[in-house]
Amino acid sequence: MELIRGLHNIRERHKGCVLTIGKFDGVHLGHQAVVRNLVEKAREMHLPATVMVFEPQPEEVFNPQGAPARLSRLRDKYQQLRKLGVDRLLCIRFDRHFSQLSANFFVEELLVKKLGIEFLVVGDDFRFGKGRTGDFSMLKQEGELFGFQVVSTRSFRLQDCRISSTAIREALAQSDFRRAEAMLGRPFSIVGKVVHGDKKGRTIGFPTANVLLKRCRTPVAGVFAVRVRFNGQEYRGVANIGNRPTVNGQRSQLEVHLFDMNEHLYGRTIEVQLTAKIRDEMKFPSLEALQQQIRQDATQARALLSA
Repeated sequence: MELIRGLHNIRERHKGCVLTIGKFDGVHLGHQAVVRNLVEKAREMHLPATVMVFEPQPEEVFNPQGAPARLSRLRDKYQQLRKLGVDRLLCIRFDRHFSQLSANFFVEELLVKKLGIEFLVVGDDFRFGKGRTGDFSMLKQEGELFGFQVVSTRSFRLQDCRISSTAIREALAQSDFRRAEAMLGRPFSIVGKVVHGDKKGRTIGFPTANVLLKRCRTPVAGVFAVRVRFNGQEYRGVANIGNRPTVNGQRSQLEVHLFDMNEHLYGRTIEVQLTAKIRDEMKFPSLEALQQQIRQDATQARALLSA
């Protein structure tokens, strides 16, 4: 699957496509149904199946503190959409300049002139353009004018399933990982590259693999029993997701201690699947107190993972 990052990278060869536009946060079962039908339509029309997303998401630009927690980053979306047979992922940088483009410009310059769309699938609540003046009705009118068909994502689902990114966030907030998995179609996990940390975990006997959470907000926080995959192998462990208040941490990150594994993972990409929540993150009076609590957390995680 080809990744096109930014309007400036759209070329003449990208003209002509079947397109859908959305956040696709989590690429859950509802999204998957839409994308599979999009791909089927694209094959029928002998055109590339194209998905357009925005990075950052609009709410993260206008209201970063109140924006919904991210279920997936761009890399995660790319991997899931590729599995579904999408040909191109077009990532548009959303900033205040882009938000000031008129709805007519969005349709006529981007969708028609640059992308040459012939079939468009969007939610019937999709709004776009300066002041959010563009809507589904306008797209239908523009489609009749410029010769492309517009359909709602509702008609492109296999069934009327009550699945949404919001519902998945709620399930995760309640640590209901089974319900989240049922809506995602796969276990919820966090994927990222292991980076060097401050090595404090090693000094108290619990070395960790650290992954920075490059999101405005994360949908989960606390201490969890986890399964970790990399290089085709699965390991068990205990993970903390948060700001590490005991050591005055400033950035949100995932720290995972793997049981029965001493290999260095720096630079490797790992997938961390949350199995059960053990407790909330808290600040301890000393590293010794933290060490004692981690020992208890590890014991509880082993029991949960063996159950």
